[in-house]
Amino acid sequence: MEGLKPGMKHTATLKVERKHCTSRGGPWVFSTPEMVKFSELACHELAAPHLSPGQNSVGVVVHIRHMAPTGEGQSVRAEIELSEVDRRRLKFKVNLFDELDQIGECEHERFVIDVDKSLERLKAKAHKLGIALP
Repeated sequence: MEGLKPGMKHTATLKVERKHCTSRGGPWVFSTPEMVKFSELACHELAAPHLSPGQNSVGVVVHIRHMAPTGEGQSVRAEIELSEVDRRRLKFKVNLFDELDQIGECEHERFVIDVDKSLERLKAKAHKLGIALP
């Protein structure tokens, strides 16, 4: 985690396919839930190479503004900047574009976890519910 510093940047792209779209009775357009997912994954991509073995990051806050439609077949680009590192909390700013317009903006927070500790907590929770985890 030591390599994560405010100001770090990353860019991710996505070709919008039908599975990323909604139609609501009109043309197929990039959906807001898929914009959230794309933003989260892009932020994860920035952080992941800088985490220690046995660590990962999980999304904890997403504030997104979907500003313009993007049609099926277009490409979208996320420009990410790590804006804050506070112990294990990572805060990102994301600007999203298609070929013509800015289509969204997002503030996203991720938390760095120890995978083994998180798994133990999940197993304890599942045990209380009578669910077996692998």
